Amino acid sequence: TKHTSHGGSTMAATSATSATSATSETAQYCFQQTMLRVRDAEASVDFYTRVLGMRLVEHFEFPEAKFSLYFVAYCSPDEIPDDPVQRRAWFFTRPGAIELTHNWGTESDPEFKGYHNGNSEPRGFGHIGIAVPDVYAACERFERLGVEFQKRPDDGRMKGLAFIKDPDGYWIEIFTAKTLQDM
Repeated sequence: TKHTSHGGSTMAATSATSATSATSETAQYCFQQTMLRVRDAEASVDFYTRVLGMRLVEHFEFPEAKFSLYFVAYCSPDEIPDDPVQRRAWFFTRPGAIELTHNWGTESDPEFKGYHNGNSEPRGFGHIGIAVPDVYAACERFERLGVEFQKRPDDGRMKGLAFIKDPDGYWIEIFTAKTLQDM
């Protein structure tokens, strides 16, 4: 076990080869998606595709329950099968997707206060993370696009990483693999 310190905190780093929780029964498991509830589907899909560069891969409407699902992920358009059944089979085996869930009417309801982002009391969900080649260049782009920042790359004790907010206030950590490798 190696102890590392970054930003004033100390944690024990354990080699991945010493992990004992994986078994042959879970070898085929995949962290496929995380779900975020969104107030305005159009604004959220625009943010995750235009601002973060993900692709809208799948979209489902559930009129009887009055909600829609939008699945976004990083992938090349030529990877995405045209056939809807093949596309779903392909997509639901990809790691790291985001499911944006929109409950109809929230975008126009003046009484709707928004969803809890997990970073105010009571704390819970914290953030998702996006690895980029250059945090500073990415943040310059986000600035030009009018993205709200929670933390800029050189704010605070942890330098070289940033936190931006999506249209619902969910935090998104922006980092390079090198920055976290050196923690």
